[in-house]
Amino acid sequence: MITVTENAKNQAIRLMSEDGKDGYFIRVGVEGGGCSGLRYQLTFDNQETENDKSFEDNGIKVVVDKKSFLYLVGTTLDFSGGLNGKGFIFSNPNAERTCGCGESFSL
Repeated sequence: MITVTENAKNQAIRLMSEDGKDGYFIRVGVEGGGCSGLRYQLTFDNQETENDKSFEDNGIKVVVDKKSFLYLVGTTLDFSGGLNGKGFIFSNPNAERTCGCGESFSL
């Protein structure tokens, strides 16, 4: 499961509403690339496939493809609007190393 903090929930709801994406959910995934070898993906989507795992946390539906889920299980999704940057933050207990920007990791 991926945990969604209150900050991440509020920001996701705000962004989906601003973009006219009512009824959408958060889709997270992992792809090759980035400074550390694997890069996080986060989008808003409204279509699931048979290859997806879905669950709800803190009132937000999160969908992950099964392959990415292996890398993301136990991850917390947060949002920071602080001085050092603004955006969604992945706190992944499976990552052995992360890059300085926090957008990529390695196992």
